[in-house]
Amino acid sequence: MISTDLGYNTIQSSGPFSFLIFRMTRPIQALVHRSALKHNLARIKTLCPSTPILAVVKANAYGHGIERVYEGLRGAEGFGVLEVSEASRLRALGWRGPILLLEGVFDARELEECSRLKLWHTVHCQAQIDWLVRHKTHEPHRVFLKMNSGMNRLGFGPESFKAAYTRLVACPQVQEVSLMTHFSDADVPAGVNAQLATFQTHASDLGGEISLCNSAAALIQPKELDLGQDWARIGIALYGGSVNPQAQSAQAWGLLPALTLKSEVIALQTVRAGQSVGYGSTFTASRDTRIGIVACGYADGYPRHAESGTPVLVHGVRSQTVGRVSMDMLAVDLEPLLSTSGMDSHNIGVGTEVTLWGESSLGTRLEIDEVAQSAGTLAYELMCGLSTRVPISMDEGSDA
Repeated sequence: MISTDLGYNTIQSSGPFSFLIFRMTRPIQALVHRSALKHNLARIKTLCPSTPILAVVKANAYGHGIERVYEGLRGAEGFGVLEVSEASRLRALGWRGPILLLEGVFDARELEECSRLKLWHTVHCQAQIDWLVRHKTHEPHRVFLKMNSGMNRLGFGPESFKAAYTRLVACPQVQEVSLMTHFSDADVPAGVNAQLATFQTHASDLGGEISLCNSAAALIQPKELDLGQDWARIGIALYGGSVNPQAQSAQAWGLLPALTLKSEVIALQTVRAGQSVGYGSTFTASRDTRIGIVACGYADGYPRHAESGTPVLVHGVRSQTVGRVSMDMLAVDLEPLLSTSGMDSHNIGVGTEVTLWGESSLGTRLEIDEVAQSAGTLAYELMCGLSTRVPISMDEGSDA
């Protein structure tokens, strides 16, 4: 292969084919903060000091990238994933500890992969037990039998839970059966008590380790769940998202943002009083306003339905969006910088940093939950929705 550097692009030749590969010059980028991941894991461990943690890295680690979060989260006792392919990536990184398939196998053929990769897997329906019974294996399986205690999504109902347990215990392919359920209301006033009572009524006389807590239960309801559970499945809290941002912010929980999305101003406009900004003229200036056009849009994963007033940080100063989000651009109000930071229009120009969420280079922070609330969505969706065209890199940071 021949590679010729032309400054802004590279020509690579391999055999009869040549490829022109352009370097990324558009300023948008995402940063994954390893130190924040370690901090958030440690914070969860202070709340659940005697409970091993399964760090949930499904959906490519909530959009952060399994390979990028691995070093920050390898202090957990295990990992939770959705698909066998995610488990395989963890094994390739060198992880030899527990990995749980949170929804179990999706067909009988995946049981062989569970044996090969030494995976634990959830059993939530009769079909999965049928597949196990017919499966030929030299590697006994560890399964987590799931009860539907009120979520009404996956799991055996309380009345059929013991029968499923008995069938699994009698299955020669199964070495160990653990018990689990999932709380639907740990983050709202309804709480966990009703589901917990259901689980205890129908599972207390069964043997096996227990997994109950998700992030919300670990943060909000730890005392109610102080019953010696053996595994907590923690997801959003590890990435610095709040489980109930309307009630308490991630910062109030002592969590740090693990993902920053930032870009730069690429153009400036002066909008006169009465003039509008963007498609549909959804924003009209009430006074002469200096705005910055930012290289970020819904094709990057920024929510199109984020209305004017969605918070941003411009040069570390809190401001807001104006007008409708376009495919590749959005507009931000520059007036807060002119009125509060001592900057003038000559200091603000092309290249000025804009933090869409996370931590600015000046150390100020904007929680992803706040952006999500303004857009009528959840931090989960923003994390998982980043476009593949957004370059993501590691911020190694300090591990202190």
